[in-house]
Amino acid sequence: MNRILIVDDDAHTRQLLSQYLGEAGYATDDACNGAYALQLLEARDYALVVLDVMMPEMDGYELMRQMRGQFDLPVLMLTAKSELSDKEKGYQLGIDDYLVKPFELKELLFRIQALLRRSGQGGDKVIKLRGVVINQMNYEVQVSGKTLLLPLKEFDLLYTLAANAGRTLTREQLIHHVWGSGYDGSDRTVDVHVKRLRERFAPMTDDFSIKTVRGIGYMLEVQS
Repeated sequence: MNRILIVDDDAHTRQLLSQYLGEAGYATDDACNGAYALQLLEARDYALVVLDVMMPEMDGYELMRQMRGQFDLPVLMLTAKSELSDKEKGYQLGIDDYLVKPFELKELLFRIQALLRRSGQGGDKVIKLRGVVINQMNYEVQVSGKTLLLPLKEFDLLYTLAANAGRTLTREQLIHHVWGSGYDGSDRTVDVHVKRLRERFAPMTDDFSIKTVRGIGYMLEVQS
């Protein structure tokens, strides 16, 4: 699952983008300033950064200067300024694309998808579990040749577990990957979605199973 870092000093914007991109199938983290963004970039791998220009202390341009010497990933800059000189400054620093506020969320998503394709991270991502094929590109699951279309969160949960087959993931990790860092509901929603996946796939295949690791979380196990 591609992970996107959102850097903006406005809490409402961060929450809105995190929720929308999470629903579109991306994992997200967010930072309220440039210094924290650099810490996150050091700690995790990101596919793309969505970066606001106007931030206190370290603006988007300065963050770009510091990023470009250390990190090689596409950057989509958000700005309230539409002047050509501002865009030129950003492109000279290595910005990959601009989006002028206010903007439609769908346009943001289209630009992100285009940047990921350009950077080679938007290609097919397919996981095979014996006779089960999980395709992240078209959100389809094939079981012995039969195609299933799952609800988005069920698919994301299955894909995350399958991508980490044989590894125990905590509920907190699953929430972070599937529902995003802005999720503030109960962690029992993971249990509900796991139950649905078990009920859906158990009658169809024994190629994999989702095991409960008591007191910790879940692990997807591929049958040998």
